[in-house]
Amino acid sequence: MSSVFELNAQEYNLKLAEALKALPEFQAPEWSTYVKSGVAKERPIEDLEFWQKRAASILRQIYKKKIIGVSRLRTKYGSKKSRGSRPEEFRRASGKIIRTILQQADKAGFTELAKGVKGVKDKKPGRQLTAKGKAFMEAIH
Repeated sequence: MSSVFELNAQEYNLKLAEALKALPEFQAPEWSTYVKSGVAKERPIEDLEFWQKRAASILRQIYKKKIIGVSRLRTKYGSKKSRGSRPEEFRRASGKIIRTILQQADKAGFTELAKGVKGVKDKKPGRQLTAKGKAFMEAIH
């Protein structure tokens, strides 16, 4: 079993987030301090380390699922929207945040677009980890 799954997911994500802080590719964009993480949220993100934590979580999801795209990640990070006295409804998370993190991971060489997936025709099936990305994630203890 890989060291990625030996630790608790929350502990591992925090350690991975600390490692990602040192990389220049995973710096939070200027606009990220003003946006919400999804339409279900009422306030902008207050955590100063949100960007690295979300990037760590996304990289772990890609490691776990092998190939995953923006749409599935939006559903994973979505939440319920408070609608006053009406029942809550599920809303998907912001795609811009997830897409930007995936682009940063591509630039760092950790992920790449999956090619030639059986059963998927003329579409981008999602991202997969590269050997460099797997080595980086497995080196964290």
